[in-house]
Amino acid sequence: MSATAERLLAIAREIVIDEGADAVSMRRVAAAAGVTPMTIYRHYANREALLNSVAHACFAEIGHRWTHRPRSADLDKRVIELLDDHLDFALGQPRLYDFLFTERREGARRWPDNFRDGGSPSLNLVADVVRDGIRRGELRDEDEWELALMFAAMIHGLVRLYGAGRIDLSEEEFRALCHRFVGRMLDGFRA
Repeated sequence: MSATAERLLAIAREIVIDEGADAVSMRRVAAAAGVTPMTIYRHYANREALLNSVAHACFAEIGHRWTHRPRSADLDKRVIELLDDHLDFALGQPRLYDFLFTERREGARRWPDNFRDGGSPSLNLVADVVRDGIRRGELRDEDEWELALMFAAMIHGLVRLYGAGRIDLSEEEFRALCHRFVGRMLDGFRA
């Protein structure tokens, strides 16, 4: 990727972080980069291509960061570590989180094929933990991808409710609620 393409991508990402994906326009990104609007089209065919590049870069970064952190061998601790990483991201960058995980987006991964094929850097990590738990006899022998999706769907739902003000708790209380819910779900899948 050229330096100009990387700069355009970084600007688009910052706009998503600050204002959400709806605020990204080709003209705005070009103006912020100090290039003509036509220059941006040399690197990105259209707004959707630019936003898809933002999404792919962000997911790669998330997957890399979450994969390369020290991991506990204990199943419960690994699940909580992933949950905390997820909540840190969701609560720290809510607009980017919404764009990546919950907004309808052209080119977004779709269940089941894109996930079962290992196309999700974030859900892959959850499926890996579940798969390890099954292999070690700690969790029931069920479809690891469906179990991973259940965990992810619950957390995404809780984060959306919290972000919309439907869960009236402090951030600390909300995190504790998420921990309790994940613990209960995990208990329900124990072997």
